[in-house]
Amino acid sequence: METVHVNMMQRHHRSRTPRLHIGSAVFLSSLLLLSSSAHSSCRDPDVARGFGSLAHAANVDATIQYFGHNFFLITTSKGTRIVADPLGPGWYPNPNVAADVVTVGKEMFNHNAVHIVRGNPLILRGLKNYGAAWNMVSTTVKDTFIYNVPIHQNADFIEGIHGSAFVFDLGTLCIAHLGDLSQKLNEQQLKAFGKVDIALTPIGGGRTMGPDLAREVLAQLKPKIAIPMHHRDNPFLIKQFTAGLKTQALRTDTLAVSKDALPLPTEIRILQPRGAMSYE
Repeated sequence: METVHVNMMQRHHRSRTPRLHIGSAVFLSSLLLLSSSAHSSCRDPDVARGFGSLAHAANVDATIQYFGHNFFLITTSKGTRIVADPLGPGWYPNPNVAADVVTVGKEMFNHNAVHIVRGNPLILRGLKNYGAAWNMVSTTVKDTFIYNVPIHQNADFIEGIHGSAFVFDLGTLCIAHLGDLSQKLNEQQLKAFGKVDIALTPIGGGRTMGPDLAREVLAQLKPKIAIPMHHRDNPFLIKQFTAGLKTQALRTDTLAVSKDALPLPTEIRILQPRGAMSYE
């Protein structure tokens, strides 16, 4: 059985940043990235291409399954199963899902329903003290390096409510779950995210970014693929988000991804979870 390795975070002096007060935490996250394993895809998105074979190019590097709201299952090519922001019962059909690790970016029932996930997974929480402070994560689970980036949510209403985005470095792919991000990214956050291949992107407005701001964040991150989330199956939000961008609306909840088949520039893939209303 493969073991779970946890990299202990060293303490560093805090740096000063105006207004957002999250620069020092993000800076710590970026330092952790620099000390991560040599196979990092988030720091060097072409590393897999340099060592891959032609046969490898046709392989599926990950599958991404969408269960609604911010709830995803990411399965790596080696079978590692990562659940992000599990959604509590009552909105979409509860999936029968098992995982090696669960990440929680917000301490509310629609993001932290870890009890529905089978398999005795490792639970990684991006917040502590019931959401009052950030909890810095830097952990290797089997073939995946996982770390978080501090963000703010609800910024349109109350400045400074903590949230947490998570980044999954699969060695071949860099996948970012942006949580309930509600503001444009600052320079230190962008450095912490690294070079993102796939961005799971909230577009709902209110507690998160709306469609227009989400498009601005995509222009900052420049992912190859963006998958909208936190939109409550609202076709008008999806239409506003995708306007002018190459988009595929898939009649499925699952996307298979190969590093060597990623588009350029950014394209949108719309996944439709079980029980969702039609997006058309």
